[in-house]
Amino acid sequence: MVEFYIPIIGLGVAVFTLIFLVLRTRIHVLLAMLIAAVIAGVSGGLTMSNVVEVIAKGFGSTLGSIGIVIGLGSMMGRILEASGATEQIAYSLIKWLGKKREEWALAITGYIVSIPIFVNSAFVILYPLVKALAKKGKRNVLTLGVALAGGLVVTHHIVPPTPGPLGVAGIFGVSVGKVMLVGMILAIPCVIGITCYAKWLETKYPEYQLVETEENLRQIHQSYMEDKSNTPLPGLFISLLPIVVPIVLIFINVVNGLLLKTALFIGKENHFYFQVFNFLGSPIIALAISVLLAVYKLMPNVSKQEVIEHLETGLQTVGIILLVSGAGGALGAVLNEGSTGTILAQYIASLPITPVLIPFIIATLIRIIQGSGTVAMITAASISAPVIKQIPDINMLVAAQAAMMGTLFFSYFNDCFFWVVNRMMGIKDVRHQVIVWSIPTTIAWGIGLCGILLLNLIL
Repeated sequence: MVEFYIPIIGLGVAVFTLIFLVLRTRIHVLLAMLIAAVIAGVSGGLTMSNVVEVIAKGFGSTLGSIGIVIGLGSMMGRILEASGATEQIAYSLIKWLGKKREEWALAITGYIVSIPIFVNSAFVILYPLVKALAKKGKRNVLTLGVALAGGLVVTHHIVPPTPGPLGVAGIFGVSVGKVMLVGMILAIPCVIGITCYAKWLETKYPEYQLVETEENLRQIHQSYMEDKSNTPLPGLFISLLPIVVPIVLIFINVVNGLLLKTALFIGKENHFYFQVFNFLGSPIIALAISVLLAVYKLMPNVSKQEVIEHLETGLQTVGIILLVSGAGGALGAVLNEGSTGTILAQYIASLPITPVLIPFIIATLIRIIQGSGTVAMITAASISAPVIKQIPDINMLVAAQAAMMGTLFFSYFNDCFFWVVNRMMGIKDVRHQVIVWSIPTTIAWGIGLCGILLLNLIL
C-alpha cells in the first residue's frame, strides 16, 4: 500500500517544488521544470540514470514535433508586425462594419492577429487605434480596449502557431492542424462573450469616453503609422495572405484525412492529389510558405539585411518558450515511463467526472498560482497527458483543448498581460482592474468549459 502512494506523493512534491521555485526563488522556470521531472521520475520508480535518459528523450521528441513550427510562426508574426499588416486588418474591418460597431471590428482583429503574433506586442501595436476610435466616435475606451484584448487573448491561448498551444499539441501527440481548426471554432463564442461584456462596460463606466478632440480617424491613424515606421500600409489582401494561406492548406489536409477514412476514398492515400496536399498541408510546410509570402509580399522593397533582422528578432522571442516546452515534454515523459501515470489513470478513471476535465482543472489551478498561461498549459499537459493516454476511449484532441482553455481563468496580478491591458487604458484602481480584465477572461473560461464538454460529447 505504501508503494502505491509513493509515486502519487512524489508527483505532488514535484508540482509543489516547481511552483515554489518559480514563485519564491530566482530559479528560472526551465530549471524548475527539470528539477520537478527528476523528483517525479525517481519517485515513480526510475533509476537516476534512467531519469536522465527519459528527460533527454522527452525533451527532444517534444521539440522535434513543434520546434520548427514555433520558429516559423514567430518569424511570420514579426513580419506582420513590422510591415503594418496588423493595422491594415484592423482599419479595414472598422471601415466595413461601420460606426458604432468598432468593438466587434477590434474583437475580430484580435481574433485574427493573435494567431501568429504574441498577445502583448499585438495589443501595444493596436492600442493607439483604440484611442483614435474612442476620440473620433465618442466611444468608451474600456469597451474598445477590452474587445480588442479579448480577441487577442483567446486565440493566443488556444490556437497554434502560438507557442503554448503548439507545445500542448506536441505533448498530447495530436495533429497541430486539428488543434488549430478546433481551437478557432471554440474561440468564437469566447470572443463573443468578452465583447458583449465589453459593451456592458460602456454602460457601467460612461466616464471613460474620450471626446476632447475632433481629429479625423484617418489622420490620427496615419500620424501614428508615420511615427512608427514611415512606411505605407500594405493592402488588405496582402496583409491577410500569410495568415489565411497556411490555415487553408492545413484545413484541406485535415479534410482529406477524413475523406480517406470513408469507403469512397479508402486506400487512395497515394493518389497525387492527396500526396500534394499532405505535403503542403503539414504545419511545417504551410508555415514556411506563409513566411515566404510575408517576406516577399509585405516587404517587397525592404533590404535583405533588414528583413533578416526582423526574422531573427522573431526567433529571439521564442527561445525560452521552446526550452520550456521541451522541459514540459521531459516532465511528461518521466511520468509516462514510471509507474505514476498508470496509478493516476486507474484512480482518475474511477472518478465521477469525465477525464478530459483533468487537464482543464490542473491548468486552471496552475494559472491561478503562477499567472503564465503558457507555463500553466505546458505543465498541465505534461502532468495529465501520460495519465489520460492510458484511459480507454479518451479523445486526446479534446483533452489538449481542455489544457489550453483552463488557462483563461481570472487573469490577475501575476499575469503580465493583465498589466499591459490595464496600464495602457489607465486603470489604476484594483477593483476596476479586476472588473475590466479579470472578469472577462473568466467569462471566456466558463464559455470555453461549456465548449469543451460539448466537444467531448460530439467526438
